Amino acid sequence: MRTKLKMGWLALLLAVGCAGRQDLETPDYEAIYDVPLEEMWPSVREYFTEAHLPYREDRGSMVLETEWKQEFGGSKVAGYWHRYMVMGKRETPTRSKLWITRITKSVNKTLSQPGKELDWGVSRALGGGDGLSLSAEDDGDRLAFPVGENAFYMESGQGTRDLTMEWRVFWGIMPKLAKKQPASEAQPVAKAAATFTECGQSILGLKKVAKEGGVLLLGELHGTQEVPRFIAQSVCQLVTAGMPVTVGLELPVENEERIHAFLQSPGGEVDWLKLMEAPFWRSPYPDGRGSEAVANMLEQLRQLRAQGLDVAVFVYDHPKLAGQSREDALTKTVLEQVKATPRRFHLVVSGNIHSRTVKGLPWDKQYKPMGYLLKDQLDDVAALDMAYDSGTAWICAANTQTSKLDCGVKEAKGKDNGDRFFMHTWGSTNPDGYHGVFYVGHVTASEPAIQKGLGNPDAAPAQEPASSLSSEEASARR
Repeated sequence: MRTKLKMGWLALLLAVGCAGRQDLETPDYEAIYDVPLEEMWPSVREYFTEAHLPYREDRGSMVLETEWKQEFGGSKVAGYWHRYMVMGKRETPTRSKLWITRITKSVNKTLSQPGKELDWGVSRALGGGDGLSLSAEDDGDRLAFPVGENAFYMESGQGTRDLTMEWRVFWGIMPKLAKKQPASEAQPVAKAAATFTECGQSILGLKKVAKEGGVLLLGELHGTQEVPRFIAQSVCQLVTAGMPVTVGLELPVENEERIHAFLQSPGGEVDWLKLMEAPFWRSPYPDGRGSEAVANMLEQLRQLRAQGLDVAVFVYDHPKLAGQSREDALTKTVLEQVKATPRRFHLVVSGNIHSRTVKGLPWDKQYKPMGYLLKDQLDDVAALDMAYDSGTAWICAANTQTSKLDCGVKEAKGKDNGDRFFMHTWGSTNPDGYHGVFYVGHVTASEPAIQKGLGNPDAAPAQEPASSLSSEEASARR
């Protein structure tokens, strides 16, 4: 007594393409299977088997739990693991659905505060400044809260319902179920694929701002763990959806060849040592751009490239220059990269002075930031300022007593705005020339990579979490 698949489902399958491809735009409603639960469940088992997500199953109850899987592959520095709790639900005798809960753990102690596991869920906060950064003003009426796409979010302990994964399984299962249903020859069915890449919880609003041929400037506060992770997660979600991405980093241009060599390498000990030999990582005034989190991000991008995904990286800083001369040089380097590959999406990260798209600074009304210069020469340029919940960052600030830079962990004050990474644009730019914000949640300082032992052959790899259920996971099961 199988019911026929609706025509709309077949159109959806054709639009999605192969099941291994990650879709950027997840519907904010549940995926409903127009087949009985008993007929759908064997395909669920088959999906997780083919996706190389080993699981244990509570036979007879339509519940399974996958083993831990690390984001960005088996890197010893990535350190973030996920597992999924999958529960089959009977909607009606002839219709069914899945509830999938994502459980997240961090096991790399260098990436978490002492005695505390980091939960990389995110918050929605509009960053406030106290002189530590030039973040978006606390102006609530400019940030229309993205209500609709958050309506499905729920949390139980460290378990989070993952609607993105629910739809990903749906798109993987339905082509096989469709083959069992009557269908005309004019309705070909998409081919399922087993490829699975862990990209973390989907970033709200990413699809709206990411366009092939577009340039998105992210103005950040240097020295946090969260921004590099936000970048790596954004890139992962874009490239698994089929969009080619080039990341621009505000690192010295002298490091271009060394970074390219690392990204194309197997990522072994020698490769790490060669990357870390650059003088940049050993600056006497480490301002956060040479942090452990940035090094981890490079490793995560290397992992994506190793899977055959279309990721490229370039660096564009000219640290020997200053003031307007430096802005001009930054602009020239970024412009050359964009014009050389005009069909790619360019994600360019910098301190949030360079990314402004309006002329003038409080201390120099004639100053022309990189964002302002790029906007005049390119058709599609948008800039997002960093928003964050309060925490800490590794910052170099002037010491008024010694007149020297004082670099270290400092307080960063922001506003709590929820627990999801998101990007959000306004109807027009603000006085700083920003089109919106990207939100990274509570911020945590990331120390210089060299101080954390990256590139050291004796550095210990991250260990997979134990298979026993924690109290949080037990809570997620109930």
